[in-house]
Amino acid sequence: MIRPTIRLLDFLSPVADLAIRLWVAHVFWKSGLNKFQSMDTTKMLFEHEYKVPFIPPETAAYLATGVELIFPVLLTIGLAGRFSAGVLFFFNIIAVISYPTLNEAGIWQHTLWGVMLMIPFLHGPGKISIDHFIRQRFMD
Repeated sequence: MIRPTIRLLDFLSPVADLAIRLWVAHVFWKSGLNKFQSMDTTKMLFEHEYKVPFIPPETAAYLATGVELIFPVLLTIGLAGRFSAGVLFFFNIIAVISYPTLNEAGIWQHTLWGVMLMIPFLHGPGKISIDHFIRQRFMD
């Protein structure tokens, strides 16, 4: 009974890796779309609400929008999966630091997303990814 259970879990592991990537990428993608669709509001929020250190507010608004539109796509398809997860993990930390009025529920959500991002960062994007295909095809 133990071996079939282990085989089933091994079979489901790539699906779980993909599900985690899709879930967290979707969160950042939606946020990036919101920023992009109302760039004037986004720039205003970065000027008055968010306190991004070391970067001018307008630059931070464009960088944040770019990060949230590019890296979720890469994470979803599993291309540069570890790097993409690392960028989004770092971005997530900056988001928490930059928003001083973030409530407890918001902190909990960002913590959850950080933990979810640590899985592809430490483990890799999994077998259902372009990274895995490239590794199998060209590096073995």
